[in-house]
Amino acid sequence: MLQFFKKTNIDFISRRKAAILFSATIIIAGLIVMIINGPKWSIDFQGGLEIQIRFQNDVSDGDIRAALTGIEIGEVKTVTGLGQKEDFLIRTKEEGDFAELQRQISDKLDAAFASNPHEIRGVDVVGPKVGQELRRQAIISAIVAMILLVIYISWRFEFKFAVGGVIALLHDVLVTMAFFAFFGYEFSLSVLAAFLTLIGFSLNDTIVIYDRIRENLKKLRQISLAEIMNQSINETLSRTIITSLTVFLTILVLFIFGGPVLRGFSFAMLVGILTGTYSSVFIAAPVVLEWSERSALKGKKR
Repeated sequence: MLQFFKKTNIDFISRRKAAILFSATIIIAGLIVMIINGPKWSIDFQGGLEIQIRFQNDVSDGDIRAALTGIEIGEVKTVTGLGQKEDFLIRTKEEGDFAELQRQISDKLDAAFASNPHEIRGVDVVGPKVGQELRRQAIISAIVAMILLVIYISWRFEFKFAVGGVIALLHDVLVTMAFFAFFGYEFSLSVLAAFLTLIGFSLNDTIVIYDRIRENLKKLRQISLAEIMNQSINETLSRTIITSLTVFLTILVLFIFGGPVLRGFSFAMLVGILTGTYSSVFIAAPVVLEWSERSALKGKKR
């Protein structure tokens, strides 16, 4: 079996409080940024008209916004893939006849850039009610996934293991959302798919550690639970790093060469893989340890 480390003896459990404080700092900072700036919803969840265009010659987003005076433009931004010509995304806040609105935008651009023709490369239209419904369904799907995971882990292990696993998953989602807020990425359907994928990836890593803990609990009755957890994490560390690194490198290539359409998805996956590996070691198992120690303490007091 391929291993990065023959044998490690790192005391992960003793560092759990520092790790939790570090994670809490990132999550709180992300929430503050989201409260100040507001979450950035894509057209999938917000609704509206989005047009991707490319001009023959270079223009600026300020020139485009000036050309569209009279139309309530929500956003004009550049999207560029590696080695590709610059495109622009135009989003509108107006509702109504989107076909007519698209025609008005195209006519205004033709008039303002008569010697610089443009090409419409894509059009997305989502009604505001549809966007709200998609947002509601996204939240419901995440909640249902969490409930099913609690049932599954409780069945395979114990309820306290399920709580540790779900807290680790919530940690992964909140940290990834924090980085989305820091870097200004939008929440879209593809990003939602990335979050659900990360839940499965992180849970798989956590269950591998849980499984080794359960095996060692039967074999190593003479040492403490904290020592058993440390040994279990160290025994699975090489497998954890190899799995995470191979997935990370694949997603990194997608992030660099995938273009603007996949940028949000690949960014969420990159951050989520790192935080999912981190939480499997520093969040999931320590939560089980804290639960067990407090339960034992209550039992002694009684």
